Amino acid sequence: MSGVRRVAMLSLHTSPLEQPGRGDAGGMNVYVRSTALELAAVGIEVEIFTRETGEGRPRREVLGDGVVVHHLDAGPRRRIPKEALPGLASTFAGAITDVADLLADGHFDVLHSHYWVSGAVGLTLSREMNLPLVHSMHTMAKVKNLRMKALGAREPADRIAGEQDIVSGAARLIANTSTEASELVSLYGAAPDRIDVVAPGVDLSTFHPGDRGAARAALAFAPHQFHVVFAGRIQKLKGPQVLVAAAAELRRRRPDIPLAVSILGSGSGSEALALQPLIEGAGLADDIRLYPPVTAAHLAQWFRSADVVAMPSFSESFGLVALEAQACGTPVVAANVGGLPQAVSDGRSGLLVDGHSAAQWADALERLHDESSLRDALGRGAASHALAFGWQRTALLTAQTYRTAVERFPAATAR
Repeated sequence: MSGVRRVAMLSLHTSPLEQPGRGDAGGMNVYVRSTALELAAVGIEVEIFTRETGEGRPRREVLGDGVVVHHLDAGPRRRIPKEALPGLASTFAGAITDVADLLADGHFDVLHSHYWVSGAVGLTLSREMNLPLVHSMHTMAKVKNLRMKALGAREPADRIAGEQDIVSGAARLIANTSTEASELVSLYGAAPDRIDVVAPGVDLSTFHPGDRGAARAALAFAPHQFHVVFAGRIQKLKGPQVLVAAAAELRRRRPDIPLAVSILGSGSGSEALALQPLIEGAGLADDIRLYPPVTAAHLAQWFRSADVVAMPSFSESFGLVALEAQACGTPVVAANVGGLPQAVSDGRSGLLVDGHSAAQWADALERLHDESSLRDALGRGAASHALAFGWQRTALLTAQTYRTAVERFPAATAR
Protein backbone atom coordinates (compact mmCIF):
# COMPACT_ATOMS: atom_id res chain seq x y z
CA MET A 1 0.00 0.00 0.00
CA SER A 2 1.97 2.95 -1.37
CA GLY A 3 2.94 5.69 1.08
CA VAL A 4 1.94 3.90 4.29
CA ARG A 5 3.89 0.87 5.49
CA ARG A 6 3.52 0.76 9.28
CA VAL A 7 0.93 2.05 11.72
CA ALA A 8 1.10 2.48 15.48
CA MET A 9 -2.39 1.80 16.81
CA LEU A 10 -3.25 3.01 20.32
CA SER A 11 -5.87 1.25 22.44
CA LEU A 12 -5.14 2.28 26.01
CA HIS A 13 -8.24 1.31 27.92
CA THR A 14 -8.79 -2.14 26.44
CA SER A 15 -6.79 -4.75 24.54
CA PRO A 16 -7.92 -6.26 21.23
CA LEU A 17 -7.15 -9.63 22.84
CA GLU A 18 -9.84 -9.14 25.51
CA GLN A 19 -13.08 -11.13 25.37
CA PRO A 20 -15.90 -8.80 24.14
CA GLY A 21 -18.68 -8.42 26.69
CA ARG A 22 -16.27 -8.70 29.60
CA GLY A 23 -15.44 -5.56 31.57
CA ASP A 24 -14.92 -2.64 29.19
CA ALA A 25 -14.35 -4.92 26.20
CA GLY A 26 -16.91 -4.67 23.44
CA GLY A 27 -17.31 -3.70 19.82
CA MET A 28 -14.20 -1.53 19.86
CA ASN A 29 -12.05 -4.56 20.70
CA VAL A 30 -13.45 -6.40 17.70
CA TYR A 31 -12.97 -3.30 15.56
CA VAL A 32 -9.29 -2.83 16.46
CA ARG A 33 -8.44 -6.51 16.09
CA SER A 34 -10.29 -7.06 12.83
CA THR A 35 -9.17 -3.84 11.15
CA ALA A 36 -5.54 -4.47 12.10
CA LEU A 37 -5.57 -7.98 10.64
CA GLU A 38 -7.16 -6.79 7.41
CA LEU A 39 -4.75 -3.85 7.14
CA ALA A 40 -1.90 -6.34 7.38
CA ALA A 41 -3.53 -8.40 4.63
CA VAL A 42 -3.33 -5.41 2.27
CA GLY A 43 0.30 -4.69 3.12
CA ILE A 44 0.23 -2.36 6.13
CA GLU A 45 2.00 -3.64 9.25
CA VAL A 46 0.25 -2.73 12.50
CA GLU A 47 1.68 -2.51 16.01
CA ILE A 48 -0.98 -2.13 18.70
CA PHE A 49 -0.08 -0.55 22.02
CA THR A 50 -2.25 -1.32 25.04
CA ARG A 51 -1.92 -1.50 28.81
CA GLU A 52 -0.73 -4.51 30.79
CA THR A 53 -3.51 -5.56 33.19
CA GLY A 54 -1.69 -8.30 35.06
CA GLU A 55 -2.96 -11.32 33.16
CA GLY A 56 0.51 -12.62 32.42
CA ARG A 57 0.52 -11.93 28.71
CA PRO A 58 3.89 -11.56 26.93
CA ARG A 59 5.20 -8.03 26.56
CA ARG A 60 5.07 -8.53 22.81
CA GLU A 61 2.42 -10.81 21.34
CA VAL A 62 1.86 -11.68 17.69
CA LEU A 63 -1.83 -11.35 16.82
CA GLY A 64 -1.39 -12.46 13.22
CA ASP A 65 0.84 -11.98 10.20
CA GLY A 66 1.90 -8.33 10.25
CA VAL A 67 0.16 -7.49 13.54
CA VAL A 68 1.86 -7.24 16.94
CA VAL A 69 0.36 -6.27 20.29
CA HIS A 70 2.56 -4.55 22.90
CA HIS A 71 1.45 -4.77 26.55
CA LEU A 72 3.00 -1.79 28.30
CA ASP A 73 3.60 -0.99 31.95
CA ALA A 74 1.31 1.99 32.50
CA GLY A 75 -0.14 2.22 35.97
CA PRO A 76 -1.28 -0.68 38.17
CA ARG A 77 -1.21 -4.17 36.68
CA ARG A 78 -4.92 -4.73 37.05
CA ARG A 79 -8.15 -3.66 35.46
CA ILE A 80 -9.25 -0.21 36.54
CA PRO A 81 -12.44 1.72 35.72
CA LYS A 82 -12.39 3.70 32.47
CA GLU A 83 -12.96 6.93 34.36
CA ALA A 84 -9.65 6.44 36.21
CA LEU A 85 -7.59 6.00 33.03
CA PRO A 86 -7.05 9.68 32.13
CA GLY A 87 -4.58 9.89 35.01
CA LEU A 88 -2.44 7.26 33.29
CA ALA A 89 -2.22 9.02 29.93
CA SER A 90 1.24 10.56 30.44
CA THR A 91 2.57 7.28 31.86
CA PHE A 92 1.22 5.41 28.85
CA ALA A 93 2.72 7.90 26.41
CA GLY A 94 6.09 7.52 28.12
CA ALA A 95 5.91 3.75 27.83
CA ILE A 96 5.13 3.94 24.11
CA THR A 97 7.99 6.39 23.59
CA ASP A 98 10.34 3.92 25.29
CA VAL A 99 9.31 1.27 22.78
CA ALA A 100 9.43 3.65 19.82
CA ASP A 101 12.98 4.69 20.75
CA LEU A 102 14.10 1.11 20.21
CA LEU A 103 12.81 1.12 16.66
CA ALA A 104 14.55 2.45 13.56
CA ASP A 105 13.92 6.06 12.60
CA GLY A 106 10.87 6.34 10.40
CA HIS A 107 9.46 3.03 11.59
CA PHE A 108 5.91 4.38 11.79
CA ASP A 109 4.14 6.39 9.11
CA VAL A 110 0.97 7.23 11.04
CA LEU A 111 -0.64 6.96 14.48
CA HIS A 112 -4.21 5.70 14.87
CA SER A 113 -5.86 6.13 18.26
CA HIS A 114 -9.12 4.59 19.45
CA TYR A 115 -11.33 6.22 22.11
CA TRP A 116 -10.57 9.56 23.70
CA VAL A 117 -8.02 8.43 26.31
CA SER A 118 -5.82 6.99 23.57
CA GLY A 119 -6.45 10.07 21.47
CA ALA A 120 -5.04 12.30 24.21
CA VAL A 121 -1.90 10.15 24.22
CA GLY A 122 -1.87 10.22 20.43
CA LEU A 123 -1.76 14.00 20.36
CA THR A 124 1.35 13.99 22.56
CA LEU A 125 3.07 11.34 20.47
CA SER A 126 2.08 13.06 17.23
CA ARG A 127 3.98 16.14 18.30
CA GLU A 128 6.95 14.25 19.73
CA MET A 129 7.35 11.87 16.79
CA ASN A 130 6.23 14.32 14.07
CA LEU A 131 3.60 11.88 12.80
CA PRO A 132 0.02 12.47 11.67
CA LEU A 133 -2.68 11.28 14.07
CA VAL A 134 -5.83 9.56 12.84
CA HIS A 135 -8.48 9.18 15.53
CA SER A 136 -11.62 7.03 15.88
CA MET A 137 -13.96 8.28 18.60
CA HIS A 138 -16.17 5.16 18.91
CA THR A 139 -18.29 7.02 21.48
CA MET A 140 -18.49 10.72 22.33
CA ALA A 141 -19.24 12.36 25.68
CA LYS A 142 -21.49 15.10 24.34
CA VAL A 143 -23.56 12.58 22.40
CA LYS A 144 -23.90 10.29 25.42
CA ASN A 145 -24.94 13.21 27.61
CA LEU A 146 -27.69 14.19 25.16
CA ARG A 147 -29.04 10.65 24.85
CA MET A 148 -28.77 9.63 28.48
CA LYS A 149 -30.59 12.47 30.20
CA ALA A 150 -33.27 10.05 31.35
CA LEU A 151 -30.65 7.95 33.14
CA GLY A 152 -29.26 10.90 35.08
CA ALA A 153 -25.69 10.06 34.05
CA ARG A 154 -23.21 12.58 32.69
CA GLU A 155 -19.75 12.14 31.23
CA PRO A 156 -17.01 14.09 33.03
CA ALA A 157 -15.84 17.51 31.87
CA ASP A 158 -12.25 16.32 31.40
CA ARG A 159 -13.43 13.82 28.80
CA ILE A 160 -15.31 16.52 26.88
CA ALA A 161 -12.24 18.77 26.97
CA GLY A 162 -10.01 15.90 25.88
CA GLU A 163 -12.27 15.05 22.96
CA GLN A 164 -12.36 18.70 21.90
CA ASP A 165 -8.55 18.80 21.85
CA ILE A 166 -8.45 15.62 19.74
CA VAL A 167 -10.94 17.01 17.22
CA SER A 168 -8.84 20.15 16.92
CA GLY A 169 -5.45 18.43 16.75
CA ALA A 170 -5.92 15.15 14.83
CA ALA A 171 -4.93 15.08 11.16
CA ARG A 172 -8.00 12.96 10.28
CA LEU A 173 -11.09 11.75 12.11
CA ILE A 174 -12.79 8.46 11.27
CA ALA A 175 -16.55 8.29 11.94
CA ASN A 176 -18.47 5.03 11.86
CA THR A 177 -21.54 6.61 10.24
CA SER A 178 -22.69 9.81 8.58
CA THR A 179 -24.65 10.51 11.76
CA GLU A 180 -21.46 10.42 13.82
CA ALA A 181 -19.73 12.66 11.26
CA SER A 182 -22.55 15.20 11.60
CA GLU A 183 -22.25 15.06 15.40
CA LEU A 184 -18.52 15.73 15.20
CA VAL A 185 -19.29 18.86 13.18
CA SER A 186 -22.29 20.14 15.14
CA LEU A 187 -21.15 19.31 18.68
CA TYR A 188 -17.36 19.64 18.41
CA GLY A 189 -16.89 22.02 15.50
CA ALA A 190 -14.89 19.51 13.45
CA ALA A 191 -13.94 20.51 9.93
CA PRO A 192 -16.03 18.35 7.57
CA ASP A 193 -13.11 17.94 5.16
CA ARG A 194 -11.06 16.20 7.87
CA ILE A 195 -13.69 13.51 8.53
CA ASP A 196 -13.90 10.17 6.73
CA VAL A 197 -16.90 7.89 7.18
CA VAL A 198 -15.78 4.26 7.46
CA ALA A 199 -18.35 1.68 8.56
CA PRO A 200 -17.22 -1.26 10.71
CA GLY A 201 -17.47 -4.73 9.27
CA VAL A 202 -18.46 -8.22 10.28
CA ASP A 203 -16.56 -11.51 10.15
CA LEU A 204 -18.74 -13.36 7.66
CA SER A 205 -16.72 -16.53 8.05
CA THR A 206 -17.87 -16.74 11.69
CA PHE A 207 -21.23 -15.00 11.60
CA HIS A 208 -23.41 -16.56 8.93
CA PRO A 209 -26.82 -18.30 8.73
CA GLY A 210 -27.04 -21.86 9.93
CA ASP A 211 -29.45 -24.52 11.17
CA ARG A 212 -31.62 -22.73 13.74
CA GLY A 213 -33.04 -26.00 15.03
CA ALA A 214 -29.58 -27.45 15.61
CA ALA A 215 -28.45 -24.27 17.36
CA ARG A 216 -31.47 -24.41 19.66
CA ALA A 217 -30.94 -28.04 20.43
CA ALA A 218 -27.26 -27.42 21.25
CA LEU A 219 -28.23 -24.65 23.70
CA ALA A 220 -31.21 -26.59 25.14
CA PHE A 221 -34.00 -24.32 23.88
CA ALA A 222 -37.25 -25.92 22.76
CA PRO A 223 -38.47 -25.34 19.18
CA HIS A 224 -41.66 -23.63 20.37
CA GLN A 225 -39.97 -21.07 22.64
CA PHE A 226 -39.83 -17.43 21.56
CA HIS A 227 -36.14 -16.86 22.14
CA VAL A 228 -34.82 -13.29 22.54
CA VAL A 229 -31.07 -12.70 22.91
CA PHE A 230 -29.17 -9.69 24.26
CA ALA A 231 -25.36 -9.60 24.02
CA GLY A 232 -23.25 -6.80 25.47
CA ARG A 233 -21.94 -5.14 28.58
CA ILE A 234 -24.36 -5.18 31.51
CA GLN A 235 -24.72 -1.44 32.05
CA LYS A 236 -27.57 1.06 31.74
CA LEU A 237 -26.12 2.53 28.55
CA LYS A 238 -26.70 -0.76 26.73
CA GLY A 239 -30.28 -1.01 28.01
CA PRO A 240 -30.63 -4.58 29.33
CA GLN A 241 -32.94 -3.13 32.02
CA VAL A 242 -35.24 -2.00 29.19
CA LEU A 243 -35.44 -5.57 27.91
CA VAL A 244 -36.26 -6.86 31.41
CA ALA A 245 -39.07 -4.31 31.74
CA ALA A 246 -40.37 -5.19 28.27
CA ALA A 247 -40.34 -8.90 29.11
CA ALA A 248 -42.36 -8.18 32.27
CA GLU A 249 -44.89 -6.20 30.23
CA LEU A 250 -45.10 -8.92 27.60
CA ARG A 251 -45.58 -11.58 30.26
CA ARG A 252 -48.37 -9.49 31.82
CA ARG A 253 -50.29 -8.94 28.60
CA ARG A 254 -49.48 -12.22 26.81
CA PRO A 255 -48.89 -15.08 29.26
CA ASP A 256 -49.47 -17.47 26.34
CA ILE A 257 -46.14 -16.52 24.71
CA PRO A 258 -43.44 -19.08 25.67
CA LEU A 259 -40.85 -16.38 26.28
CA ALA A 260 -37.19 -17.17 26.85
CA VAL A 261 -34.74 -14.28 27.18
CA SER A 262 -30.97 -14.89 27.23
CA ILE A 263 -28.66 -12.07 28.34
CA LEU A 264 -24.97 -12.61 27.58
CA GLY A 265 -22.38 -10.29 29.09
CA SER A 266 -20.84 -8.98 32.27
CA GLY A 267 -20.64 -5.73 34.22
CA SER A 268 -18.34 -2.87 33.30
CA GLY A 269 -16.49 -1.23 36.22
CA SER A 270 -18.39 1.46 38.07
CA GLU A 271 -21.11 1.39 35.39
CA ALA A 272 -22.03 -2.25 36.10
CA LEU A 273 -25.75 -2.89 36.52
CA ALA A 274 -27.11 -5.39 39.03
CA LEU A 275 -29.58 -7.12 36.70
CA GLN A 276 -30.48 -10.25 38.65
CA PRO A 277 -32.44 -8.35 41.35
CA LEU A 278 -34.46 -6.63 38.61
CA ILE A 279 -35.23 -9.98 37.03
CA GLU A 280 -36.27 -11.57 40.30
CA GLY A 281 -38.25 -8.48 41.32
CA ALA A 282 -40.23 -8.75 38.09
CA GLY A 283 -40.95 -12.43 38.74
CA LEU A 284 -39.03 -13.46 35.62
CA ALA A 285 -36.40 -15.78 37.06
CA ASP A 286 -37.76 -18.63 34.93
CA ASP A 287 -37.98 -16.53 31.77
CA ILE A 288 -34.71 -14.56 31.76
CA ARG A 289 -31.31 -16.16 32.22
CA LEU A 290 -27.92 -14.48 32.54
CA TYR A 291 -24.86 -15.96 30.87
CA PRO A 292 -21.19 -14.91 30.79
CA PRO A 293 -19.57 -13.55 27.62
CA VAL A 294 -18.69 -16.16 25.00
CA THR A 295 -16.28 -16.47 22.10
CA ALA A 296 -17.27 -15.21 18.66
CA ALA A 297 -17.98 -18.71 17.34
CA HIS A 298 -20.18 -19.50 20.33
CA LEU A 299 -21.90 -16.11 20.07
CA ALA A 300 -22.83 -16.88 16.48
CA GLN A 301 -24.49 -20.06 17.72
CA TRP A 302 -26.53 -18.02 20.23
CA PHE A 303 -27.61 -15.62 17.48
CA ARG A 304 -28.69 -18.50 15.24
CA SER A 305 -30.76 -19.94 18.08
CA ALA A 306 -32.67 -16.68 18.55
CA ASP A 307 -35.94 -15.54 17.02
CA VAL A 308 -34.78 -11.97 17.56
CA VAL A 309 -31.77 -10.13 18.98
CA ALA A 310 -32.56 -7.04 21.06
CA MET A 311 -30.41 -3.88 21.23
CA PRO A 312 -32.20 -1.36 23.48
CA SER A 313 -29.08 0.85 23.76
CA PHE A 314 -29.30 4.52 24.71
CA SER A 315 -26.23 5.33 22.62
CA GLU A 316 -24.29 3.41 19.95
CA SER A 317 -21.74 4.80 17.53
CA PHE A 318 -22.61 1.85 15.29
CA GLY A 319 -23.57 -1.40 16.99
CA LEU A 320 -21.47 -4.37 15.86
CA VAL A 321 -23.70 -6.82 17.70
CA ALA A 322 -26.56 -5.83 15.40
CA LEU A 323 -24.45 -6.55 12.33
CA GLU A 324 -23.18 -9.87 13.68
CA ALA A 325 -26.69 -11.02 14.58
CA GLN A 326 -28.05 -10.07 11.16
CA ALA A 327 -25.19 -11.91 9.46
CA CYS A 328 -26.51 -15.04 11.20
CA GLY A 329 -29.92 -14.49 9.59
CA THR A 330 -31.57 -13.22 12.77
CA PRO A 331 -33.67 -10.03 12.79
CA VAL A 332 -32.73 -7.28 15.23
CA VAL A 333 -34.98 -5.02 17.27
CA ALA A 334 -32.91 -1.92 18.02
CA ALA A 335 -33.33 1.51 19.54
CA ASN A 336 -33.50 4.23 16.91
CA VAL A 337 -30.34 5.98 18.18
CA GLY A 338 -26.83 6.76 16.95
CA GLY A 339 -25.52 4.42 14.28
CA LEU A 340 -28.14 1.72 14.80
CA PRO A 341 -30.43 3.07 12.04
CA GLN A 342 -27.55 2.46 9.63
CA ALA A 343 -26.58 -0.91 11.10
CA VAL A 344 -30.23 -2.09 10.98
CA SER A 345 -32.45 -1.56 7.94
CA ASP A 346 -35.87 -0.82 9.44
CA GLY A 347 -38.50 -3.10 7.95
CA ARG A 348 -35.93 -5.03 5.93
CA SER A 349 -33.51 -6.58 8.41
CA GLY A 350 -35.17 -5.66 11.69
CA LEU A 351 -37.29 -3.12 13.52
CA LEU A 352 -36.28 0.24 15.02
CA VAL A 353 -37.99 1.42 18.20
CA ASP A 354 -38.41 5.13 18.90
CA GLY A 355 -37.86 5.21 22.64
CA HIS A 356 -37.13 2.94 25.59
CA SER A 357 -40.47 2.39 27.29
CA ALA A 358 -41.44 -1.13 28.30
CA ALA A 359 -44.66 -0.85 26.29
CA GLN A 360 -42.87 0.13 23.06
CA TRP A 361 -40.42 -2.74 23.33
CA ALA A 362 -43.13 -5.22 24.32
CA ASP A 363 -45.09 -4.10 21.24
CA ALA A 364 -42.15 -4.84 18.94
CA LEU A 365 -41.47 -8.24 20.50
CA GLU A 366 -45.15 -9.18 20.48
CA ARG A 367 -45.42 -8.28 16.80
CA LEU A 368 -42.43 -10.43 15.86
CA HIS A 369 -43.81 -13.34 17.86
CA ASP A 370 -47.26 -13.14 16.26
CA GLU A 371 -46.13 -12.44 12.68
CA SER A 372 -43.87 -15.35 11.91
CA SER A 373 -43.89 -14.53 8.18
CA LEU A 374 -42.55 -11.05 8.95
CA ARG A 375 -39.92 -12.54 11.24
CA ASP A 376 -38.80 -14.93 8.52
CA ALA A 377 -38.67 -12.17 5.90
CA LEU A 378 -36.64 -9.95 8.20
CA GLY A 379 -34.26 -12.84 8.86
CA ARG A 380 -33.63 -13.26 5.13
CA GLY A 381 -33.22 -9.52 4.74
CA ALA A 382 -30.84 -9.44 7.72
CA ALA A 383 -28.47 -11.97 6.15
CA SER A 384 -28.51 -10.07 2.87
CA HIS A 385 -28.01 -6.69 4.56
CA ALA A 386 -24.94 -7.91 6.46
CA LEU A 387 -23.21 -9.01 3.25
CA ALA A 388 -22.61 -5.36 2.39
CA PHE A 389 -20.30 -5.03 5.40
CA GLY A 390 -16.89 -6.68 5.48
CA TRP A 391 -13.71 -5.94 7.38
CA GLN A 392 -11.68 -5.86 4.17
CA ARG A 393 -13.72 -2.87 2.97
CA THR A 394 -13.22 -1.21 6.37
CA ALA A 395 -9.46 -1.74 6.12
CA LEU A 396 -9.20 -0.42 2.56
CA LEU A 397 -11.08 2.77 3.45
CA THR A 398 -9.00 3.16 6.62
CA ALA A 399 -5.83 2.79 4.54
CA GLN A 400 -7.08 5.57 2.29
CA THR A 401 -7.53 7.77 5.38
CA TYR A 402 -3.95 7.00 6.39
CA ARG A 403 -2.65 8.00 2.95
CA THR A 404 -4.59 11.26 3.05
CA ALA A 405 -3.28 12.01 6.55
CA VAL A 406 0.31 11.39 5.48
CA GLU A 407 0.00 13.37 2.24
CA ARG A 408 -1.48 16.41 3.95
CA PHE A 409 0.52 16.28 7.18
CA PRO A 410 3.56 18.38 6.07
CA ALA A 411 1.24 21.14 4.84
CA ALA A 412 -0.78 20.98 8.05
CA THR A 413 2.29 21.24 10.30
CA ALA A 414 3.67 24.12 8.25
CA ARG A 415 0.65 26.34 8.85
